[in-house]
Amino acid sequence: MEKLGATRRTVLGNNFAEYFINEPPRVTLNKLESLGYRVVSMTGVGQTLVWCLHKE
Repeated sequence: MEKLGATRRTVLGNNFAEYFINEPPRVTLNKLESLGYRVVSMTGVGQTLVWCLHKE
């Protein structure tokens, strides 16, 4: 997560932490590609996008 520039945060009302990246998804996916990941599939769940990645 450090290589992606992600910061860990806990939103008020949640009892779990999440990572936040302040960049568009395309930039993050490009960074992941440079680390050896590729997108296998993608779907939308409500207002959330989910990418399934595979590391080669």
